[in-house]
Amino acid sequence: MNKPYLTGHYTPVADEITAAGLTVEGAIPPELEGRLVRNSHNPKPGVTPTHWFKGSGMVHGVRLRDGRAEWYRNRWVHTPALDGAPYMTEKGPDLTASTAGTHVVEHGGRLLALCESALPFELTADLETVGAFDFGGKLTTAMTAHPKEDPVTGELHFFASSPFPPFLIHHVASPKGDILYSQEVPGATAALKHDFALTKNHVVFIEMSVTFDPAEHSGIPYSWSDTEQPRIGIMPRGADGARRIRWYDIGQGQALHFANAYEDGHGRVVVEGPSVDRAGWHRSWNWWAGVSFEHGAEPNSGSVQRRWTVDPVTGATTEERIDDLVTEFPTINEEFLGSEHRYQYAVCFPDDLGIGNHGIVKYDRRTGERRIRHVGTGQLPSEAVFVPARDSADEDAGYLLTVVGDLNRDASKLLVLDASDLSRDPVATIHLPRRVPATIHGSWIPDDTGSRA
Repeated sequence: MNKPYLTGHYTPVADEITAAGLTVEGAIPPELEGRLVRNSHNPKPGVTPTHWFKGSGMVHGVRLRDGRAEWYRNRWVHTPALDGAPYMTEKGPDLTASTAGTHVVEHGGRLLALCESALPFELTADLETVGAFDFGGKLTTAMTAHPKEDPVTGELHFFASSPFPPFLIHHVASPKGDILYSQEVPGATAALKHDFALTKNHVVFIEMSVTFDPAEHSGIPYSWSDTEQPRIGIMPRGADGARRIRWYDIGQGQALHFANAYEDGHGRVVVEGPSVDRAGWHRSWNWWAGVSFEHGAEPNSGSVQRRWTVDPVTGATTEERIDDLVTEFPTINEEFLGSEHRYQYAVCFPDDLGIGNHGIVKYDRRTGERRIRHVGTGQLPSEAVFVPARDSADEDAGYLLTVVGDLNRDASKLLVLDASDLSRDPVATIHLPRRVPATIHGSWIPDDTGSRA
């Protein structure tokens, strides 16, 4: 059986290329001076990983400047794992043997490819691998693939999660990329923690129904547990916050990504993001592990938008299902990270998970309205990265950047969409020189970040 993560939109590419002077339809906005860099799993030819997440990382980048698309390039992240080095050794885990294939971010002038079980890997601006980065020797744990940069302080919050004690360590780095402090988080368990959230006053950790399972043989030792008690941990920010964390029970489910969190006018902590039930988790896991998977099976088991509210005063928690549209990869205008946002975006699957008419959805949390931009049958958009427009304080004034793969033409394009109105024609369409496999996460790296590369 062909592994689903090696076919269709996910078929790996076999080489690294560089192309200059890309064809552009429309006009690239002057705000877009920088690089869109995306990451995903792309095993070498002849390599069949036992799980989608075990595939080696490959980054794809598009350079925009002066209204031109200067280049596209793709590069494997050259870690020891790319050449077959095992993650587990006689001495324990090798934190440099990373797939480095989940996310890519910039902080403190460094471009970092991330995988939550290992150290980050530094890349140059041209996406060449520099090597493992351990924050000057101060990071001796793995690093989450979903760090959060505070838009006010510029500090980077991230964590290390392990199936063995210590289960959870929280780290904070300065805007320049120096680790300020690290703290073990008490009360955490071996539950899977892929993402977390940040508010003005708190760090929010979410443990749900998927936990460590040594009997899982796909290479990723986690599975659904009906006995695991899902919880939200509310930890005050600061170097002594861990000793004051409180955990609050919530209902069963599993969320991999969170759109945002904030404190409302009553001091309650609100968290939003797509979540699956038991059937939805098994359905996704079967796809990732390459076992029996059928499009259209269990149509109500997809990942749908939910909201959790925690009242730290009374201890009460509530959970709401916001929408029934299947979505993933939520994003917002990152200037609103940690504060109440009005708009959020996601990849949506209105025709289930097959080769359907997928799209990008925009939610207006104030009015309850949702707007979908379909990309067409046989086409799949990537996570929509928001880039703010100049000289406007409106939250949705800006652009959504999404790479769309097209199985009909075996090609890909980068769409620049008007985030304020998804019904408008693309502001610009940049034709890429090859089909880009479906990516997981990525970032817009503006030229004013002071990158070292």
